[in-house]
Amino acid sequence: MEDRYIIELDGLTKRYGTLTAVDHLDLKIGKGEIFGLLGPNGAGKSTTILMMLGLTEPSAGRATVCGIDATVSPVKVKRKVGYLPDNVGFYDDMTGLENLMYIARLNRLSRKAAREKALQLLERVGLADVAGKKTGKYSRGMIQRLGLADVLIKNPEVIILDEPTLGIDPRGVREFLDLIVGLSREEGLTVLLSSHHLHQVQQVCDRVGLFVSGKLIAEGDIATLSARLFSSEPFIIEAAVDVPAGTTPELPAALILLRERLLGTADIKSVTYEKGTLKISCLRDCSAVIARAIVETGAGLTGLSKKAYGLDDIYQRYFEKQEAV
Repeated sequence: MEDRYIIELDGLTKRYGTLTAVDHLDLKIGKGEIFGLLGPNGAGKSTTILMMLGLTEPSAGRATVCGIDATVSPVKVKRKVGYLPDNVGFYDDMTGLENLMYIARLNRLSRKAAREKALQLLERVGLADVAGKKTGKYSRGMIQRLGLADVLIKNPEVIILDEPTLGIDPRGVREFLDLIVGLSREEGLTVLLSSHHLHQVQQVCDRVGLFVSGKLIAEGDIATLSARLFSSEPFIIEAAVDVPAGTTPELPAALILLRERLLGTADIKSVTYEKGTLKISCLRDCSAVIARAIVETGAGLTGLSKKAYGLDDIYQRYFEKQEAV
């Protein structure tokens, strides 16, 4: 195994009778990377995680974490990995501090070291002010933060998060995701984030893997996946223009001239105008040509942007391709 890969899945497969939950999964995740495993419920994400943790044996293939075969040495893997399931539980009648100290003691820390570590982690995840509050009174977001502190007790090299933001309000989600990014960047932690929330994954992940019906149908960063999928699509450029005073709102005279000039450019196929914005379809990136034409025809240019294909577009396009097979 190359040192730069912390997680390697080679032909990983899991069958339950005639059902194939995970189908020959190949994946490599590098040190310090935040990788998003993205797919609908029932796609096989949780089954993959269980095999990586050595909690269920693969029918074929191998999962290697930190250079350790998860099937052969599951206990060694667990020492390296912090796992936060979608529904983490704590003792409701114990405080956040008491719960963390209990976990720390189970990880063989002395009582003094356990208290110091617990207090440090409560501060790190933003729960220092409720350390003495019983966890039965914690909100869902607070419980997830405490769960994150829990997995950090043993100083893991890898954190696996299975649908960690379910049931958390939007502000709590943003704060939780910021915590994850901070931990990865500051401490070099490798993070595997399993989720079906596209927007959240796009916000924080370096790369994503699209998981459908047990198969990894694509993986890469957003820009690479977008370029691969939409290479034959026209460039869509939107130009915000300042309509000259005294002209009709439907199509000002200056814009009629501008439209004709743009359509006379070989790589520009269509130009539409609505509410102060020109939408221009091109065969290539014509941003510079468009900006120059706007300025030279006397229309004021107040903004220029290219359409960026996000994870929603990518995911939908891959689903369309799967259905067409």
